[in-house]
Amino acid sequence: MQPIKVSLQYLLPKHALSRLVGKLAAAQAGFLTTWLIKLFIKQFKVDMEEAQQPNPEKYKSFNEFFTRPLKEGVREIVEDPQKLAHAVDGTVSQLGDIEADRIFQAKGHDYSLTTLLGGDAELAKPFEGGKFATIYLSPRDYHRIHMPMDGQLTDMVYVPGELFSVNPLTTAHVPGLFARNERVVSFFDTPHGKMALVLVGATIVASIETKWAGTVTPPTGKQVQRWQYPAQGNNAVALKKGEEMGLFKLGSTIVAVFEPGMVELENMQPGDVTRLGQPFATLKS
Repeated sequence: MQPIKVSLQYLLPKHALSRLVGKLAAAQAGFLTTWLIKLFIKQFKVDMEEAQQPNPEKYKSFNEFFTRPLKEGVREIVEDPQKLAHAVDGTVSQLGDIEADRIFQAKGHDYSLTTLLGGDAELAKPFEGGKFATIYLSPRDYHRIHMPMDGQLTDMVYVPGELFSVNPLTTAHVPGLFARNERVVSFFDTPHGKMALVLVGATIVASIETKWAGTVTPPTGKQVQRWQYPAQGNNAVALKKGEEMGLFKLGSTIVAVFEPGMVELENMQPGDVTRLGQPFATLKS
């Protein structure tokens, strides 16, 4: 049954299905919207006590519910300046060393760092031999992404691609999954080196947004697009540790990458639960 589930994804019109679901998720359908939200909460055991608005009847659309902010103080951001904070609530998929230009995905599968980051060898080269962490956001998780450390945005890259599911089953069976799905890559200069955060699209992910650019996708593009940002002036983007940097409308995965010698990741294993703000890595300098 599992191979069949994976094989069917190659046949599905994933982009069309995802855009349709996106329109439905954005609809303000009154009773039907509330019914769907309550069903989702029950099915996935969503903890609404953590939400800034715990009453499902107050959400006008499913997207508004899915991207709900948390109550103030529900997630404490680690204060130690030598510690990076987890960027999301989720589950560790994989983490460890980037072997030259290769990132480990699952047993029998790895993929190209350069391809993941959009195909520009110049942008990817600083991260070769560095560290990576892949975190999966399940449907029940909080779906806003926050900064692991202070960073100055230098580039944003939109990469067109497939929209395979990114659940553990698909991750284990689809070669190069995260480097073939649609994604948005944000590059940051930090006081300790370079960091990139990759927001990976997936089946029925209706939108990927960043705080500085708003909705990046949809619409779906056919070409890689790159935006560059200055260090100073009106278009400069500087974000502090714990500050929100983007969100998913419906769930997906992030991949964080760091240049060599910059961080030592916490003692985590695939399958470990992550919580926004908890210690993620320690600076090595």
